[in-house]
Amino acid sequence: MSMAGINPQNGTGQPYANGPSQNPVGVQELPAINYGLTHQANYNYSPMQAKATAPPGPAPGIYPSAPYQHVPQVSSYQAGPPPASYPVPPGQPHLTRPPLGGPASHTPPQSASPGPRAPPAMSTPPPPAVSSSGYYPNPQHHPQPAPGWQYNSAPPPAGPPTATNGPPRGPAPNHVSSPAPYSSAPSASLSLSAVRPPTGLQGYGPPGPGFAPPPMNPPAVQQYHPSRAPYGTPPAGPPTSMKPAAPPMANATPPPPKADGSGFGGNHADAKPAGPPQHGPPGRHLGHYPSLPPGYQHAAGPPNTHPALESATQPYVQAPRQAPPGPGPAQLSPSLAGMSLQSGTPESLRVVNLLQERNLLPPGPVPAPTPCLPQDLQKINCSPEVFRCTLTSIPQTQSLLNKAKMPLGLLLHPFKDLSLPVVTSSAIVRCRSCRTYINPFVSFLDQRRWKCNMCYRVNDVPEEFMYNPVSRSYGEPQRRPEVQNATIEFIAPAEYMLRPPQPAVYLFVLDVSHNAVETGYLKVFCQSVLDNINALPGDSRTKIGFVTFDSTIHFYNLQEGLSQPQMLIVSDIEDIFLPTPDSLLVNLNESKELVQDLLKSLPAMFEKTMETQSALGSALQAAFKLLSPTGGRLSVFQTQLPNLGAGLLQSREDPNQRASAKDIQHLSPATDFYKKLALDCSGQQVAVDLFLLSSQYCDLASLGCVARYSAGSIYYFPSYHHQHNPAQVERFQKDLKRYLTRKIGFEAVMRIRCTKGLSIHTFHGNFFVRSTDLLSLPNVNPDAGFAVQMSIEDNLDDMQVVSFQAALLYTSSKGERRIRVHTLCLPVVQSLSDIFAGADVQAMAGLLACMAVDRSVTASLSDARDAMTNAAIDSLSSYRQSVLTIQQPGLLAPACLRLFPLYILALLKQKAFRTGTSTRLDDRVSAMCHLKHQPLAYAMLMIHPALYRLDDLTDEGALNVNERTVPQPRVLQLSVEKLSREGAFLMDAGTVMYLWIGRNCNPNFLTQVLGVPNYAAVPDNLYLLPELDTAESQRTRAFVAWLREQRPFFPSLHVVRDESQLKVALMQNLIEDRTESALSYYEFLLHLQQQISK
Repeated sequence: MSMAGINPQNGTGQPYANGPSQNPVGVQELPAINYGLTHQANYNYSPMQAKATAPPGPAPGIYPSAPYQHVPQVSSYQAGPPPASYPVPPGQPHLTRPPLGGPASHTPPQSASPGPRAPPAMSTPPPPAVSSSGYYPNPQHHPQPAPGWQYNSAPPPAGPPTATNGPPRGPAPNHVSSPAPYSSAPSASLSLSAVRPPTGLQGYGPPGPGFAPPPMNPPAVQQYHPSRAPYGTPPAGPPTSMKPAAPPMANATPPPPKADGSGFGGNHADAKPAGPPQHGPPGRHLGHYPSLPPGYQHAAGPPNTHPALESATQPYVQAPRQAPPGPGPAQLSPSLAGMSLQSGTPESLRVVNLLQERNLLPPGPVPAPTPCLPQDLQKINCSPEVFRCTLTSIPQTQSLLNKAKMPLGLLLHPFKDLSLPVVTSSAIVRCRSCRTYINPFVSFLDQRRWKCNMCYRVNDVPEEFMYNPVSRSYGEPQRRPEVQNATIEFIAPAEYMLRPPQPAVYLFVLDVSHNAVETGYLKVFCQSVLDNINALPGDSRTKIGFVTFDSTIHFYNLQEGLSQPQMLIVSDIEDIFLPTPDSLLVNLNESKELVQDLLKSLPAMFEKTMETQSALGSALQAAFKLLSPTGGRLSVFQTQLPNLGAGLLQSREDPNQRASAKDIQHLSPATDFYKKLALDCSGQQVAVDLFLLSSQYCDLASLGCVARYSAGSIYYFPSYHHQHNPAQVERFQKDLKRYLTRKIGFEAVMRIRCTKGLSIHTFHGNFFVRSTDLLSLPNVNPDAGFAVQMSIEDNLDDMQVVSFQAALLYTSSKGERRIRVHTLCLPVVQSLSDIFAGADVQAMAGLLACMAVDRSVTASLSDARDAMTNAAIDSLSSYRQSVLTIQQPGLLAPACLRLFPLYILALLKQKAFRTGTSTRLDDRVSAMCHLKHQPLAYAMLMIHPALYRLDDLTDEGALNVNERTVPQPRVLQLSVEKLSREGAFLMDAGTVMYLWIGRNCNPNFLTQVLGVPNYAAVPDNLYLLPELDTAESQRTRAFVAWLREQRPFFPSLHVVRDESQLKVALMQNLIEDRTESALSYYEFLLHLQQQISK
């Protein structure tokens, strides 16, 4: 069965400026900088291979061209001298090695090489038979269309090269070379699955033979570094930082914009956007299910937490430091490159037999692994809450990465609420070649020259950078805040803007049909805006406006001087126009009284309406016209399926097929109207946030496009009703308050740069890709996460470390142009054991979840499920064959991957991907949107909820937070065997919490915490914990409040009794237990073992 292609990037669609048509882009040249534009082939991502063996020969047109196929633009920057190559000690030859994986993948070059690079020749030998769901290249074969999720290699572009009319304005992008047009044939080195015969569940076979580690790196030149002694020999035994712990919950950071004047879109008004599926429950292929062995049931837990793990959980505070300057990459001793984590077996490589060790969960949050870097580099490295890599030790070569069979990617949370240093300087120091911002990981050759850690060009230190404003001293550029902080923010000078910064503009578009009035949301919305109107981010220029709609569109004239708001009705929804364009968006300070009058009267105005139709598409078109001149934020509130005018939709859900369907249909949009509108909005710096409050099917798969491609957010409140569902009302109130008052950035762009040799090829999140590596974000908010996939384009033989830099250019609500920069440094290793030792299992799960969402939409849900299972099989199989020196029976994993099969099983049972259970289509799509858009720390709770026992809380080990004592109960396994009818248990599933009360629950808990005399008196729909003056009540409420404070959205709380309808939802989250259609955790482990041992 042939599979459709994957195009996970959000940037599909023609580049948009002020509409669908392409207009030439004006070029603003900075002094001594020339911009050129090359041709770039259409970029299609990860074609998937059929499960049967494909015939030899080049791939035909792998994908049909979609209506909005994105044409990325690549600017090439021609500067003076070519970047300096990495130094080699005199008299020492370069070490070379035979190629291990065929020619490099044909990705647009990310390196800083000075001239155009011709693509390597393509060869098309017969491909191996592959399972459609594998991910990884097989170094021995050259594939046909690349199978599976290629997360270790950049996908080949497809289609003819497309000429573009002009370069984007602003700073030079990351690409310094001019890529030649790419062939649409598949890359010769992109085989993504090991050759394996098909099996019952997911075709699998053992990977290829062993592989010799690459030779040692040549020693690095010792560069001059003032007041620093050279590194000596590393101490015997691994330092503490070499024992990475399990990852802490961190927030992914998004791709940053170029802060040069170039690709930053905020002020660039004219910039152009640049095997057969498994049926039925998997367990049916296993024959019978063995009972749990006694050793598994009563196995002891892991040893006490290693000190290195504990240190990783300390809170992160980013502030200016005056620590002595750390060494740049060029100054690390040669011994670092050859340093192997195996000099003493670290905790992360302790062998764990998953079939025997049951208690794998740590008692608290899983900490992020610490990269194996020298201490002075590590202490200034970027926080994992902001910037996190799936592998904290980067393989030297793509073939080594292929052999490890683990995904390589970054998770980012770039606009996270942080306390960080802000620098105001007339000179923002950047590399003249690749435009990287100066950071703690560059090398100072002397006081006047520094070497870029991305492209290795030597740059001059500007005279003004010699002065340190913090210490008020001169002559120590390496002590400047920019070189002491991995996360920093700059106030951008005038050359970073092409127009004055836009004001904060807020437009609210409200559904006022009969269905909307029945839900009662309008009253809650109006009251919330009234309560928070003075807290809206902005300044004296802030503008606000309101539009309501049913079968017609209603505008409101709020011009200063009117005695009351005027309602203007436009009934011609086919040709929408603005009745009074100048008075519909008004200055908030000047018209605040009129705005307040409107909010007070709106609920009553439509109280008696019997209008049932919804012209959402026309309302959005009107709102776009209103916001186009300035840009801003468009907040849409919708309660039903749009059924009139532009963008009308039909119901596509068949409730009878929810659980029985072998594959889920209608996960992709029914129309491209909303995507096209989103691209128009993005071109005019308008972001659309969608609030969906409904008890009926609303086709979120179609409506969500308007938020996804305009960098907006999606808020979903199923079964919302002001009387019947008070828990959802409380959640709506809290989320709306956060939404109205949180920090916001306007007209933003982001770009991620990485060290020469690494390549970024696929982005995940809500945005539009304006060029190959520039993300357009009309709005950026502190609750948005992003993910990127990477490949290794050139061997990293001569490097001890690599760096990644995310730069976000945005306009603050106060009208300041700012640049936020995050830089992450990671070591390069040459042995498989070191790669495994640095695996970040939570980051891997988060990246796989994003990839599985894309696979579900572009191929099928069963394909995505197979691919996730194969990810676990591949990585554990590679570990067993290539790292383990002594083969033992059982399912063996390194300690750092001990939770990987558990997380994969949790994903298979997550609402987004589960089968065999009645799941509403909108609920499923909403879960997929959350996984793609949430920062990692929040997404992990949705993947693997946390379970706590609450009826025996004590103050032992409690935290003291704001003079409150917060108990810290241990995290329990998600199995019904951990529940006791004598107890009360809290399940935290991210967006919702369940408090399960056992039938024989401790009476003291019932009276002291719930305020009821016995179990029978517990109300059915209890969603608030009563405030009782008892120690037990205070402990319980403090713990629940503390959990809620850990995230920016508000999880509703449901008290669940044995007879409650919500018990089913709670039990579905007990992922270690068997259900009718899904394996238990132990059965899943047996299945993995069966596939690995083939």
